[in-house]
Amino acid sequence: MTASVSFIVDNPIAFFVIPRYKIIKTVEIVDNMQDTLVPQAISTSQGMTLTEHVFKQIQSAIVLGQIPAGSKISEPELARIYGISRGPLREAIHRLEGQKLVERTAHVGARVVSLSLQQFQELYQIRASLEGLACKLAAQHIDKKQILALRDVLRMHAEDENFKAGKGYYLQEGQDDFHYCIIKSSGNKTLEKMLCDELYHLIRMYRIQFSNTPDRPSKAWDEHIRILDAIAEGDGELAEMLMHRHINASYKIVEQTLLQNQGEQQHG
Repeated sequence: MTASVSFIVDNPIAFFVIPRYKIIKTVEIVDNMQDTLVPQAISTSQGMTLTEHVFKQIQSAIVLGQIPAGSKISEPELARIYGISRGPLREAIHRLEGQKLVERTAHVGARVVSLSLQQFQELYQIRASLEGLACKLAAQHIDKKQILALRDVLRMHAEDENFKAGKGYYLQEGQDDFHYCIIKSSGNKTLEKMLCDELYHLIRMYRIQFSNTPDRPSKAWDEHIRILDAIAEGDGELAEMLMHRHINASYKIVEQTLLQNQGEQQHG
């Protein structure tokens, strides 16, 4: 078994030299998606286009593990499930490739991404460095209204029934996500694009599927409180360090789960 690696880095430019993610066969390939998805028609309400709707549906299914990592993306099956033509579906899949959730390879087609341990370590190196920087910048730019909004977010997390029962942390996306809100408070648009668009849902996939342990939710909430307190006090260096530690703790939990799953597959 590979030992845990402490990976905190200080160079956010590492983002630009990370190799392209490769698919590894860590799960049984799911060619027929009817085992994991319930057929449903896509409507175009709420001002969304057909492509936007199907993109959101498949994105959610991948992040939640309903379409497992490593699974082949069957365009005919997805078109049948969602009742759409291949054109909007292919556009949605192309957008998922841009979010690193899907990878297309020659002679194989599109599959849900499945990172090797090395690639996962590199992803979290990037996450730790850039989210730490986001905390440091937020401490310089955030106002009282934003601080109060972030405290409301954490209060909502603490009131979640699953959290109170110790079953898991509240992991909704966007404005209900503490990490997302911190990044948006950084005042750095390039950083926002990297973390809230290009890598956000890939990171969420690993946070949701692999990071939950019985005592982790309460510890994560306490760590969030300390990070926010440091930001509110204008101590960017402390906030950056605390975010590094927070993500490092999450990394070790996910790494342990991935190693355990890898061992089970080898002996299965």
